[in-house]
Amino acid sequence: MILKSTIEKVVESSRIDEVVGDFVQLKKRGANLLGVCPFHNEKTPSFTVSPSKGIYKCFGCGKAGDSIGFIMEHEHYSYPEAIKYLAKKYHIEIEETVQTDEDKIAESERESLYVVSSFAQKFYTDYLHLTEEGKSIGKSYFIERGFTEATIEKFQLGFAPTEWSKFTDTALQNQFKLTHLEKTGLTIVKENKQYDRFRGRVMFPIHNLTGRVIAFGARILKTEPNSPKYVNSPESDIYSKSKILYGIYFAKKTITQNDECFLCEGYTDVISLHQAGIENAVASSGTSLTVEQIKLIGRYTKNVTVLYDGDAAGIKASLRGIDLILEEGLNVRVVLFPDGDDPDSFSKKVSTSELKDFLKANSKDFMLFKTSLLLSDVGNDPIGKAKLIRDIVESIAKIPDAIIRSTYTKQCANLMEISEQVLISEVNKIRRKDFNKKTEEEVAQDYFEEILQPDQQEIIQDGSFFQEQEIIRLLLNFSDNEILISEGESEREGEGEKQTAHVKNFMKNELEMDGIKFENELFANIFAAYDNFEDDNKSNQQYFLQHENPEIRNKVGELISERYELSEHWQERGILVPPKDFDVRKSVIDAIYHLKKKCIMKMIVDKDHEIKTAFETNNDYEQLMEDKKSLLDLGKQINSFFGTVISH
Repeated sequence: MILKSTIEKVVESSRIDEVVGDFVQLKKRGANLLGVCPFHNEKTPSFTVSPSKGIYKCFGCGKAGDSIGFIMEHEHYSYPEAIKYLAKKYHIEIEETVQTDEDKIAESERESLYVVSSFAQKFYTDYLHLTEEGKSIGKSYFIERGFTEATIEKFQLGFAPTEWSKFTDTALQNQFKLTHLEKTGLTIVKENKQYDRFRGRVMFPIHNLTGRVIAFGARILKTEPNSPKYVNSPESDIYSKSKILYGIYFAKKTITQNDECFLCEGYTDVISLHQAGIENAVASSGTSLTVEQIKLIGRYTKNVTVLYDGDAAGIKASLRGIDLILEEGLNVRVVLFPDGDDPDSFSKKVSTSELKDFLKANSKDFMLFKTSLLLSDVGNDPIGKAKLIRDIVESIAKIPDAIIRSTYTKQCANLMEISEQVLISEVNKIRRKDFNKKTEEEVAQDYFEEILQPDQQEIIQDGSFFQEQEIIRLLLNFSDNEILISEGESEREGEGEKQTAHVKNFMKNELEMDGIKFENELFANIFAAYDNFEDDNKSNQQYFLQHENPEIRNKVGELISERYELSEHWQERGILVPPKDFDVRKSVIDAIYHLKKKCIMKMIVDKDHEIKTAFETNNDYEQLMEDKKSLLDLGKQINSFFGTVISH
């Protein structure tokens, strides 16, 4: 167990903008920061980070929490795992009580796979540096490729022994379970035999966004007819190849700083570019580019430059994938290396400054590049040109921004020597077709989301959702504020004895006095938790933001966040706008009485149903009428506070 003092140090040291900023590109907006939510698909940023409150909140999907909650949600970590991650980030020593055998057994399966992968990386790296086979075959290969010792160490490169089960045997000797070795794909189990997946290959560890090893890519060095050049880890609970980019852990900071990402094809391309000083490079690891990978880039920048070698066939094969980048609203440029060169080889021929100059000078807009490339193939063939036009139109139609679409339409029309109006018409046809199809799907989705949304069901069922929510919001923000609750007269004329109470105590007494209970289970649980807090506990927000129930974390994050904030221009012009809840006492009393009013209205409606049923069944309903009259009188008393009338 991690000591409470360590957890407190982590909480105090963790800055929400720094923690979230490692994964999401954030931009300043007033006192807060704004970015694209990493938890759901959105093109318009609604993900807000509040450094002053130490929380994040997405107003699109509802996710919310603090630094620890973010790491738990984003990395699917347990609470202890998130604490350890942040402790490592802020160089805080983890102090723990001694783990029992039961504690070790209770470690999550997912964590076990991480540990096995980390052990494998160290094994392959040590084998590269410390064994004759590793040095003579693996290390000599990396040195021949021009990789420095620093680069080999940075990317944790390694070598897998040629023996059939050298790694597996070593792992089992170190008490690792065969089931975990098999689940990570490091060991293959077949017909009661077990052997290494990777043998006689140089090893490229694949890291997730936090730097943990999740898989491996392995390249064979000998020419063997029946052996593939590259072998990759299979997918597992910690590795999904469609959702990760090779090198993203090492590149994310520079991508954000430069507001640009260079997209390569292979491992060595990325490594060579990083060694040459281009540290904002990543690769799709030989797989077709996926929407998830594009969204991953989009967290850090909207500008992608795809690096191609001189292989025309390879370029044409990848054009369709790049259309996906356009569809996600990213800006795409292309750099074409000279014939026979790729990012790996070219970066070794020139200096860092020459490489940067080349990338800058040869960067071309993707759409214009694609148009020129395909035009060179069709020549004067009218059918080929018509096919080309349709291809270009489909790409333009995918661009969500209308102004960018219009610009591309004009430029491509000039290049293809075709009427701009014809292109506009064709683009509109495609977009109209896609829109109609998408609208049908979205209408159906919106309908089902609405009827299944828990909040909506609560509102329909009891009608007091918003009133209860407002009480919880005030409780979260002002629970320990003292408010004036009454002012009596003393014996000495002109003086009054003031009575005050903490907001949480006042609310509890008011609701208990009238027997009012929360009907929304989520709010009831939050309200009940305050009975367990000490009176001198000045802030209980942290408790809820780290709660094991994600619904509580998200709702609390929502209620202590502000989606909008006043512009500083108001104050600059001498217009003073009072802050929200500047009169806490009035806000609290208003909230309590609004809930009471809502409850009485519901009770009156229920009483009417009882009266109607009694009347239809010829039962006595005089007492029911008396009960309703009492409720109406109580309602009048409450309404005198608001100056409104309940009529029924």
